[in-house]
Amino acid sequence: MPKSLQGVKVKHSKNTANLKAVRMPVPEKVTIPMIQHMGAPCDLLVKVGDSVTVGQLIGDSGAFLSSPIYSSVSGTVTAIEEFITAMGAKCKAAVITTDGQQTVCPDLEVPQINSHADLVAAARKCGLVGLGGAGFPTHIKLNPKNLSEVDTLVINGAECEPYITCDMRLMLDHTDSLLEGISVVKKYLGVKKVVIGIEDNKPEAIAKLTAAVASMEGVSVQTLRSKYPQGAEKVLIYETTGRVVMEGKLPADAGVVVLNVTTCAKLADFLKTGMPLVEKTITVDGSAVAEPKNVIVPIGTSIKDIIAFCGGYKAEAKKILMGGPMMGIAVPSDEFPLVKNNNAILAFDEKESRQEFETACIRCGRCLRACPFGLAPAKLDKAYRTRNLQALRDLKVNLCMECGCCSYVCPAKRYLVMSNKLGKKLLREAKN
Repeated sequence: MPKSLQGVKVKHSKNTANLKAVRMPVPEKVTIPMIQHMGAPCDLLVKVGDSVTVGQLIGDSGAFLSSPIYSSVSGTVTAIEEFITAMGAKCKAAVITTDGQQTVCPDLEVPQINSHADLVAAARKCGLVGLGGAGFPTHIKLNPKNLSEVDTLVINGAECEPYITCDMRLMLDHTDSLLEGISVVKKYLGVKKVVIGIEDNKPEAIAKLTAAVASMEGVSVQTLRSKYPQGAEKVLIYETTGRVVMEGKLPADAGVVVLNVTTCAKLADFLKTGMPLVEKTITVDGSAVAEPKNVIVPIGTSIKDIIAFCGGYKAEAKKILMGGPMMGIAVPSDEFPLVKNNNAILAFDEKESRQEFETACIRCGRCLRACPFGLAPAKLDKAYRTRNLQALRDLKVNLCMECGCCSYVCPAKRYLVMSNKLGKKLLREAKN
């Protein structure tokens, strides 16, 4: 196996790296969708006319793969709407008109952690999901079927997407919370080794955390090359431990649990305050944004209100992304609300959002050399376009993590990632 996986060099554009997060005022209203995680949507627990408080449970589900949802504001539920997420899933959403008081829910309790089961229950009660963008419910990740075989905790501080700096600011500005989260997870998972992976374009964070963990047994910081997609879970596991997560397997099958730095810090804060996940620190940037910032935002706040807090638009926004430019999702309008797993809002002007039209493949092989998993994107593209299901299986389309490296380097501007995404859909439909 190679010492390091393939990938691509991308322009960092970390324009907000030196800006501490600032808290925006509570908006006049929030829209809180009932699906903000991988898995089943929550059932609404409130109705129009109900008064709600900050941290009040407003959505939950009995499904295994789900995560509870809480009100980020105090006020009144003024509407229940049909909502379509950025990924196309349908669910209900509660529209809450705020009262400006931010009254805290009186039912909040600080959880007591004395066992692994307590830790898992607390992570679920917090409503915690992967806050680096994935949105996988944390309580499930912390409760693998083969717990006794898990010996390593990997903390993801890579933040390899361009523009985004909120994780780096957390490592610098909330180091204590991060280390407290690491300590409690390490203790109750029963792991002996913790590795914090950080890209080498964040020297301040590397230096601060290296000094901070010096007295923590079994905890170390590993400097990673700034090469996209270092922060992808399977890539990060390989780069920090040398282990391979095989097709169809989970990190726990390789003896590893991976948590994002912000997820870890939020867990620690919840164990101290009892306040569930009701706000996010995000990076707001892009060529159409007047004043790029790192901002602390109530979940459910519209992109329009967030951009307004950042000085508004300095140019017409032709494309708005939730997340980074490599794996972020374009949204139809700035009325879209912030959700749990969103770590950035990027708004781009016409020049930077112009769509490139694909031309014929020139067989240069750049996509093959860029793919971290050594897939053959050009062959997969052909297999999808010819609807060759067996070829899609043989070429391992389901191993693709849709990182975008192949499309990024393609001189013909082929829509390679989209072909893989749709190829997976074909296989799912055929299986069903």
